Amino acid sequence: MKKDETVNLSAKLAKWYEQNKRELPWRATKDPYKIWLSEIILQQTRVNQGWEYYEKFVEHFPTVFDLAKAKEDMVLKLWQGLGYYSRARNLHFAAKQIVSQFNGEFPSSYKEIIALKGVGEYTASAIASIAFNEPKAVVDGNVFRVLARLFGIETAIDSGKGKKEFTELAFKILDKKNPGNHNQGIMEFGSLQCTPKNPDCESCIFRSDCFAFNNGLVKNLPIKEKKTKISHRYFIYCILENPKGEILIEKRAENDIWKGLYQFPLIEEKKSKSEKEIIEKSIAHFKLKSIKLISVSSPLKHILSHQKIEAVFVHFKVNKFPSKNSFTKIKKDSIINFGIPKLIEKYVNNYEF
Repeated sequence: MKKDETVNLSAKLAKWYEQNKRELPWRATKDPYKIWLSEIILQQTRVNQGWEYYEKFVEHFPTVFDLAKAKEDMVLKLWQGLGYYSRARNLHFAAKQIVSQFNGEFPSSYKEIIALKGVGEYTASAIASIAFNEPKAVVDGNVFRVLARLFGIETAIDSGKGKKEFTELAFKILDKKNPGNHNQGIMEFGSLQCTPKNPDCESCIFRSDCFAFNNGLVKNLPIKEKKTKISHRYFIYCILENPKGEILIEKRAENDIWKGLYQFPLIEEKKSKSEKEIIEKSIAHFKLKSIKLISVSSPLKHILSHQKIEAVFVHFKVNKFPSKNSFTKIKKDSIINFGIPKLIEKYVNNYEF
């Protein structure tokens, strides 16, 4: 498809969307607050997984006022398992912005929406078009893929030039009268039809016009020039339990992964350690005395988009806790009431703890 052949694209897309769209709860509302919730939750998240979290947040925080006045620990606990926890913290902060700056009335223009914490161009365009019918085109991974294949665009999607080119094209083909429906349609098309791997080209409504299909480039487009650098991290989590069945936890405060979540006392190493080294390091690091070793787990691996973490959990019975201001003493069984990383949740649920 050539860039000037876009007249019938929106009409064909709208028809396809009407016939194939999934019935999702955030599509049954024009409430910008709920649309905003769904958009933040669905960033970096599959729809099936995000659906459950969306319903939990709507149930616990039916209005922006409820979210704004919630404790951060509660927000993070509900978010547990979704990853990218800065999204939850930004969501909470933005709710407070809406209450303080707009008296709880969700801002109704792209310019105001994009000023909210954690809201970028894509999210602001989605909310403005879907909730307020403002003619703003969304450009996300699905849109990049659909446009790159349809029009044969070989400019890298993660380059400044590529972002500009795709944004201009997305706006050019946008149905200005029904921007929200159009945006949802093209995203749904990328999610269900023009998928990253094994797209259903045989039944595609754009098959005869698609540059990539007609030139054998479906697997080659879109193009991304930069590769994410993966770092490897090695964690030793120390479970220190006293005779009363109490343990120590601490809140991650540094500007790092899982900020605001709770964890067992942690030692981070630069490389993997043997079981003997892990035990000796733990005893020395926390200056433990009068202890009994309960268990040392096998290494648990946890993969994030840019990090690979290998964690070992070492469990000691101790008569006296090490003193550190950042530690909080809790009953062992109450750990499930705190917001914890998925990695720790996996250990708690699957190992004798």
